Order: sequence, then C-alpha cells, then structure tokens
Amino acid sequence: MILLINPPLVKPSEPPPGLARLYGALCSADVKCAVIDANIEAILHLLQKPVSATDRWSLRAVRGRYRNIESLRSPHGYTDLQRYKRVVSDLNRLLDKTVEGTDRISLANHTRACLSPLRSADLLRAAEEYEKNPFHDYFSRRFLDAIDRHSPKFIGFSLNFLSQAFTAFSIMGYLRANFPGIKIVVGGGLATSWARSPNWKNPFGGLIDHVIDGPGENALLELAGKRNNGPPFRPDYGPFPMRDYFAPGPILPYSSSSGCYWNRCSFCPEKAEGTRYEPVHPAAAVSEATSLVRQVRPALLHFVDSALSPALLQKLAQNPPGAPWYGFVRITKRLADPDFCTALRRSGCVMLKLGLESGDQGVIDAEGKGIDLETASKALSSLYSAGIGTYVYLLFGTPSESGKEARNTLDFTVRHGNYINFLNLAIFNMPVNSPDARRFGTEPHYEGDLSLYTGFAHPRGWDRHEVRQFLDKEFRRHPAIAPILANDPPFFTSNHAAFLNKFRNLGI
Repeated sequence: MILLINPPLVKPSEPPPGLARLYGALCSADVKCAVIDANIEAILHLLQKPVSATDRWSLRAVRGRYRNIESLRSPHGYTDLQRYKRVVSDLNRLLDKTVEGTDRISLANHTRACLSPLRSADLLRAAEEYEKNPFHDYFSRRFLDAIDRHSPKFIGFSLNFLSQAFTAFSIMGYLRANFPGIKIVVGGGLATSWARSPNWKNPFGGLIDHVIDGPGENALLELAGKRNNGPPFRPDYGPFPMRDYFAPGPILPYSSSSGCYWNRCSFCPEKAEGTRYEPVHPAAAVSEATSLVRQVRPALLHFVDSALSPALLQKLAQNPPGAPWYGFVRITKRLADPDFCTALRRSGCVMLKLGLESGDQGVIDAEGKGIDLETASKALSSLYSAGIGTYVYLLFGTPSESGKEARNTLDFTVRHGNYINFLNLAIFNMPVNSPDARRFGTEPHYEGDLSLYTGFAHPRGWDRHEVRQFLDKEFRRHPAIAPILANDPPFFTSNHAAFLNKFRNLGI
C-alpha cells in the first residue's frame, strides 16, 4: 500500500497535478493507494486555531476568518479587486498570527529564521526537531490516523517547491521516529532538480529510502512490484477535496506534456537538467482534458505545461474542452492572428501567460528565445481584441542585457500597457548545472549545498543590485506600469488572475 502526500506549503488554490497522475497510475495497476493533500488540510487547520489578537487588523481577521474563506470560494469574491486584496490580506494575517517562534507562514510560503531549505543540514535539523514545526499538531494526529487506517508500506512525498521543504522533512522526521518500518519515497520537481545537480551526493540516506528523479509513475509501480504495460497514465482527482481549495469552484490542473517543446532558450533550467519533451498527442490531450472536465466540472481548467504547443492550441480552438481555461504559451505568429485568438476565446480561453522575457530584440535573440517583437506586439493586440487576458513575464539581468536594453523593455511595456492585464517581473538566476554558466566565472551566490543557482560575473556589469534599483526606482514607478502591477493578486498571483480578469469583466 502506498500513501501519497502533498506537504505544506504551497498556494492552496488547486490540487497537485503530479499526485493526481501518480494516483491514477497506481489505481490503473490495481496498487492500493491513498492521497492526503496535507497542504490544504494544514492551512485550514491553522486558520481555525484560536488566536490571541489585540490590534485592530488581527481582530478583524479573526472575526472574518470563515466569511473570508467563503469569499475566496465564491465568484463574487473576485469582482472587486480591493475587496479581494483585503480578504487575502486578512487571511494571511491570521495565518501569521497562528505561528510562534522563528517560523513565518503566509498563503504562499513557509520560512524559518536562521535556517535555509538550500542547506541539507538545516533540512535534517527540521526532521530531528519535527515537534517544533508549526504544523506538528496537525500532521502528528493526521498521519497517526492515516497509518492506522491504511497500514502503508511506502509513503511518498511530492516535493516541488522550497516552501514545502521544512514541513516535508519535519513529517519525514516524525515518521522515521514513530514508524521506522515505513519506507519514505521523495519525488517531484524540486527533488528531481536536486538529483540532477552536478554536485548531488544524496545527504538524506538515513532519512529517505528512495529519491525519484523525473516522472514517478513507473518508479512507484516498480516499488509496488508492478510493471507498466498499458496506455499513458490518466490523472485521477477522485481523492482530492475539490471544494476545499481557495477558488470560486474547482480548478482542474492538467498537463499535456513534460519538458518544453522549444527547448532552445539559453540558461533554461529544464534544458540544463536534460528534461526531455514528451507530449501527449494533441487530439488525445484535448480528449482527456475534456473527459476530466465532464467528471470534475471545474470553474477553471489550468494547463500546467511549460508551454502549450501550437498544435495543442489549434486542437483546443477546434474542440473546446467545456470549461474556461488558461495556460502558459510561447508568443508565435499564430497568436498574432486576430481570427485565431477569437477562436481561442470561443473555446473558453480566458487568459494566457506569455513568456516575453524582454522588450529588446537583441536580448531575445542572444538568449535563444525565438520571439519577434513585432509579432509580440500584434499578439498582444489580437489577444486584447479577442477578450483574452494576458499575464506577461519579464526577465531582467540576463548576460546579454544592460541598463540600455532593460530600458528598451520598459519602453515596450509602456507602449503596450493597454494590452497587458498582469505583469510578472523576475531577476535572472544562473542555473548551477547550465553548460553555458562556465563562460561567466561563476561563484557561490546562494548559500547551501542544495542551491540550484550560482552567482556569475555579468559581462556588462549589470549586476543584481543595479537591476533591483532599476526595477524599484524606474520600472515599477512608471505611471503606465504601476497600475498593471497593482492588478496582481497578492500571494496567489497567476492562480487567481484568470478569475479576477473573468469575473470583473463580466460584472458579476
């Protein structure tokens, strides 16, 4: 019997797609399994704890806790941006007030003073001191009951984000101390990145029995003594509490591929890790997504692919999946076609996340992005005209950028500000295992043996300090850009952006 765990803490807006696929794979092979989304359960547990509040903000947060949770589960909670921000802010305040000591918890992150999830010694310390974890009261009772009920031979953790690391290792420490006979298995995006790092020398051998590198379906089947001889695995959301998440109806995350079909961008972490592009055939993907939509009846279908392929977009335009949907795409000539964008909107597309990265053609070309700014301009206009929201991603501080090119990005963004609904601004990090990194005199930048990034000598002197100053003093303060940044949903960011765009436009 295998028990699958989604550990805290990640944004509690939707179920984890990786565990849904693992669960579907195990069930299809008649392997006994169960799932616990400990993330949403633990967050709800904390939000219901008694809180000693004296200041006005905390008192308001305590009084409105249940009303605020229900507001995020209703379409009406997304029709007024300022009211939405107040609700989210109050829930976040309440979470923070439930925690004592050196831990800090938000709706999207968990940190601990003086400890880093980038250091294996600190994660092992979290495992040893599991009783100090702010979620201990929850997981010690929950897993005692789950183990008594299921008697699992293996417990698998889906570890995708650094924000999950401290509690994941605390739960592992609790299990090792109280149930030493149970085998602990760890997989997921973060675990895969660790295992593919050139410096990886598994420091968790005494705690973790198996670290899975890459997709975990076949690896778990092998542990269960089974072999995959059938068709591709279909995700199963049956065991997930779809109505408990903080969203105005269930969100159905679905992936039609692993890896990226472009796979040519310089310094891409997936490329550096050797992640292969393995798509489901577009027709089969649309058919599977449509079938899942009929079962789950979601408020939103979230494609979690690194980038939706042009072939899949074409199939979606021709065969609507039956629910509003959004996902990440590369900017191509197809998106510059107003008729095609209109077809996407008719198919249910409410928002697209666009990896523009830069508004300077030289930077785009040097970094292998394969984007033409003239095409990007037409695509933004066409998507706007079709009524599709845009969440544009920009990346600053790449090796080919200087202040001059960054200001070209500023100018491009200002010129197209009327077509952009949301913006994500990021500062470039050099992947530690990138073959291109050696050209730039890399040096330690993030302290810790588990760091996935490295410092580097910028060839044009455009270092992180200067980039931050530019973003804070020029970019974010520009009168055409500041209002766009103000639209971004706090903590939930793109996970809630589609709802804000949809329900505000409809005027519900």
